[in-house]
Amino acid sequence: MKKTKLGEFEELVLLTVIVLRDEAYGVEIKRELEERLAETLSVGSVQSALKRMEEKGFLNSEFGEATAVRGGKRKRIYTATPLALKVLEEIKEVRARLWAAIA
Repeated sequence: MKKTKLGEFEELVLLTVIVLRDEAYGVEIKRELEERLAETLSVGSVQSALKRMEEKGFLNSEFGEATAVRGGKRKRIYTATPLALKVLEEIKEVRARLWAAIA
């Protein structure tokens, strides 16, 4: 496995970014995770994870268009990098082998 670590929460945030595609911005990522995990998350925990993963090279971000609904504020949209996809595939394979070993 590679040297850059990906924590459990980071993995969930990263998978959520991929699922949400063009709607992968902080508040929507938080909402989607809360729905799927059936628990309340802080905005800060999600933002911290996003920032860490961008620094590690797992995510890129860019600002979307300003909208009247958001009072003229722009959303920071996140996208997974090829490195992120590779790491997620490695994690998936390791987990699958471990689950197979249990049976």
